[in-house]
Amino acid sequence: MKARSNPESAFTLIELLVTVALIGIVSAMAVPLLGQVGDSIKLGQAARDVERELQTARMRAVSSNQPMRFRFDCPAAGQYRITELIGTPKVPAAADSAANRCGLAVYPFPADADRNPLTRPNGDGPLRTLDSKITFSNVTTIEFWPDGSAHTNTGGVNPWPPIVAAGTTVTLVKGSKTKTITVNGVGKIQLQ
Repeated sequence: MKARSNPESAFTLIELLVTVALIGIVSAMAVPLLGQVGDSIKLGQAARDVERELQTARMRAVSSNQPMRFRFDCPAAGQYRITELIGTPKVPAAADSAANRCGLAVYPFPADADRNPLTRPNGDGPLRTLDSKITFSNVTTIEFWPDGSAHTNTGGVNPWPPIVAAGTTVTLVKGSKTKTITVNGVGKIQLQ
């Protein structure tokens, strides 16, 4: 038996071209949206990374019984690092505020193997870097004490006062999108 061909059941060239054009138009509209979704994902991941590192700084201060500072844009924009306070909260050593405090050349990670509390700092963390299109906004160094509380330098007095009840915010920015992390005086860290 020979199969019959039915010209009414096939697609015409015009119908195929219209279908391909519609697929192209829909795809062209979807590509920018996919880029925005990708930017949101990258910003969210960066915010989670910073939030986890803040949690690490707090836990390191408690477990080592040594104040830790979380420094932003240190040593360059978009970089951050946990540094062990040199001296005490009441009398920080001059080296703690040195311009090279976040530099790995002078304050390496991991620290010297001696772990002698007299040759501090021994608890500095690795230098972390944000994605090149993500920046910090509205940030100040946060100091975590061994009791878990959080403090910021809001007036140049030592020891630094606890963060106010409303908390201090760390804002990460990528284009027009932002993510915030709030840290309050009792050391609660919350990603919003």
